[in-house]
Amino acid sequence: MKLIDVIKVASKSLSSNKLRSMLTMLGIIIGVAAVIIMIAVSSGTEAAIADQINSLGANLVFVMSSFSQGGARGGMSASTGGLVYSDAEAIAGNVPHVAGVAVEQTTTQTVKYGSIVLEDVSILGTTPDFPTVREIVIEEGRFINEQELERSTRTAILGATMAKELFGDTYPVGQKITVGPLKLTVVGVLEEKGLVSGVDYDSRIYVPITLVFDKLMDSQFSRIAGDRVRIIYVTVDNKEFIDDVILQINLLLSKRHDVPLETPDFQISTQQDIIQTQSATTESFRLLLAWVAGVSLIVGGIGIMNIMLVSVTERTREIGIRQAVGATPQDIRLQFLTEALILSLIGGLIGVVLGITGAWVFSRFGDMPTVVYPLSIVLAFGSAAAVGILFGYLPANQAAKLDPIVALRHE
Repeated sequence: MKLIDVIKVASKSLSSNKLRSMLTMLGIIIGVAAVIIMIAVSSGTEAAIADQINSLGANLVFVMSSFSQGGARGGMSASTGGLVYSDAEAIAGNVPHVAGVAVEQTTTQTVKYGSIVLEDVSILGTTPDFPTVREIVIEEGRFINEQELERSTRTAILGATMAKELFGDTYPVGQKITVGPLKLTVVGVLEEKGLVSGVDYDSRIYVPITLVFDKLMDSQFSRIAGDRVRIIYVTVDNKEFIDDVILQINLLLSKRHDVPLETPDFQISTQQDIIQTQSATTESFRLLLAWVAGVSLIVGGIGIMNIMLVSVTERTREIGIRQAVGATPQDIRLQFLTEALILSLIGGLIGVVLGITGAWVFSRFGDMPTVVYPLSIVLAFGSAAAVGILFGYLPANQAAKLDPIVALRHE
């Protein structure tokens, strides 16, 4: 038989049992749609994380303490075990292509305004370059200036959420709040930033880092830690120079901390390093989701196989008649394989449409971003076709092996 004739016969057979054909395709439809939606959700999540990280500053280099136990000579250098504020000043003054440097040191304090009392509020000590380096916008007032940093002036900048919790609709700039034992004057309010990598930038209070060192650290901790900082942010003026800047920072801090380059007491990373780490996590999650969705395809394939086996039994007499008028076992096998393949392809097409629609619905009406990759559509549709051939072969082969005489006698 010609291929076109085989397709016509298979299509006629399937159209004569529309409900059964639709139920047979259901597993394939669900499997294909699930693969596309799950990959779209995980890919969208990965893209959203990357956007959040990139939104916190362009061309950023992160310098963090690694808390090693000694310098190159095994002794305790002045900064062993962490970064100090003067390290940031040294980077800003000695490393070329640095556009800005900011530091962080955090503490928690009770914050009061009038009758409002907030416990365990995150107080972030930082420097004037912080908004530029971290791409944070000032909505009202201004940020810390150099003079306030040098004099440990009692000023504060509020995150958007913190401003609402303390002042409501009252204009906060110029108001005084109590932070721990200190009275601070609010000089600015930041634009809403949101939750990024588990950090709520809007629920913080920002103050000069020198004020944290002098007044807001526990006295015992201050004696031990001195002017240590949690992290130094360095923004590079051109992305092309990031590797050079990292090398220069390594050389500078290794010399300052008296530690070898091979075993420094600090760590340096970039936004891309963080994004790659996040991507590795989401990639594993995406593979897991794809395998879970793939199970639906296998279940759909088993459904096709079962229905086709039933179909072979029901159509035994038809198979015998076809064999009696000249159909070869190969013709019979090809017809049933074609039926299984048609079911899989139509189910795959419906699944693709439902998958793309479902991903759009998740993105449009939910909090879950989605990104539909063409490769996921090809993968899902190809898998559906493969499942149809794989699970359709056994029934097709069984039909091809029927004895014509026995088949004709079948009632």
